[in-house]
Amino acid sequence: MARRSRGGGGAEAALKAEAAAMRLVWRRGVVRLVLVSAIAWAMLVLLALAFHLWSCSSSVGFLSALCRKDSKVLNVLDSMGPSSKPLHRCQIPVADDPNAVVIPKRTPNTIVKKLSYITVDKQDKDPSPLFGGRQSWKQREKSFKLNSTMKVHCGFMKNSGADMDSVDVKYIQKCKFVVASGIFDGYDIPHQPSNISHRSQKLFCFLMVVDEVSLDFIEKNTTVKIDNAGGKWVGIWRLITVHRLPFDEPRRNGKIPKILTQRLFPQAWYSIWIDGKMELIVDPLLILERYLWRGKYTFAVAVHKHHRSIYEEGDAIKRRKRYARPLVDLQMKMYYYEGMEPWSPKKKIPSDVPEGAVLIREHTTMTDLFSCLWFNEVNLFTPRDQISFGYVVHRLGDALKFFMFANCEYNSLFILHKHTREHSSKVEWAKTIDEIVKKGLKESRGGLGLWTPYPADLSSVELPAVKRTSPAG
Repeated sequence: MARRSRGGGGAEAALKAEAAAMRLVWRRGVVRLVLVSAIAWAMLVLLALAFHLWSCSSSVGFLSALCRKDSKVLNVLDSMGPSSKPLHRCQIPVADDPNAVVIPKRTPNTIVKKLSYITVDKQDKDPSPLFGGRQSWKQREKSFKLNSTMKVHCGFMKNSGADMDSVDVKYIQKCKFVVASGIFDGYDIPHQPSNISHRSQKLFCFLMVVDEVSLDFIEKNTTVKIDNAGGKWVGIWRLITVHRLPFDEPRRNGKIPKILTQRLFPQAWYSIWIDGKMELIVDPLLILERYLWRGKYTFAVAVHKHHRSIYEEGDAIKRRKRYARPLVDLQMKMYYYEGMEPWSPKKKIPSDVPEGAVLIREHTTMTDLFSCLWFNEVNLFTPRDQISFGYVVHRLGDALKFFMFANCEYNSLFILHKHTREHSSKVEWAKTIDEIVKKGLKESRGGLGLWTPYPADLSSVELPAVKRTSPAG
């Protein structure tokens, strides 16, 4: 009987061991099933998201019709920066044939008939002068008062930098029609324009302004040809190298060819500026006809995608950390104190905020004056030129006859490429004035108006409340 008892105990132990093993197998099976299900679900979600983004960027009509333009996913991606949210494009009512376009006579100078530039500041004893000069608050105020003859600060102070090679100075003497762009600090490579007529290829100079860092980057990453005179070319683009950059902030250096095109290329009658990350896809002669000549304008720029008020734009700049928050606030407080009200439908222009990546100009004295005053604001305060644009328009009133065209037409002028890398500087993350000072983040050659005592008390100025008009704004 004892043997049976021991045998029964062994069988019972074996059954328990077998049951424990089965439970372990079941547990492992359940865990694996959960993991596989989670992975499969995640893959399904990612696949659906990828299809959604692909359909939104597809040129196939059936697929793009499946895209939900109001998708929360696209709005989130758009608010973070580059996204696959499709650009709102519409057909541009350009003329049919560039060869049939009649170039009109130049617009006469009426209000301001003679414009000259201050190139030496008597109070500046520095052997290496500031590029934008040392404009006083009194000089700034005087520059907005229009007269038939005017002399203003406009960058390019004597011996202040942004020098060109002699071979390029000689080349640009012939350039009366200009398509200009710029690359600084190696953020892009030149993108070749498309749909350019033979007439425009002969009529326009395509000038790509670069610094030495960008020239080196371009030479390492694409083919640069050198002509018999020593000029450097990438396809249709003539590279114009500037030496001794005036500012320690790349974004400020980029404003020189963008805003002061008439100072770099003084022979130009007309110019079209496009940012370096853009590929122009419309013939430049058709652009001038559509945006300047047809409506008899001398300046054209697109309405901003999201914002109408500079205060809304400033709020977005702070949230996206595009420049130090307290300095953006200080600039906007100055503007509000000086009478710059938030945009409203009562204003005569469709927006106070432009899409500044494309600028279309006839270089009259009034257009050139506007560019000088705009640059002076960028030089004195933050480099965020979309804030200062509307302020300068406000100060000049009706004197500048310009055309703000629909954003969907703006998107139809180009193909947008990504930067080779994103720009970021430490000052953009600063939250207080003390932080900027203690960490040595203050710029040494730009934005000095933010650190110069303002001739009024701004402590009681409260900025107008901002209501976001777009989820991505």
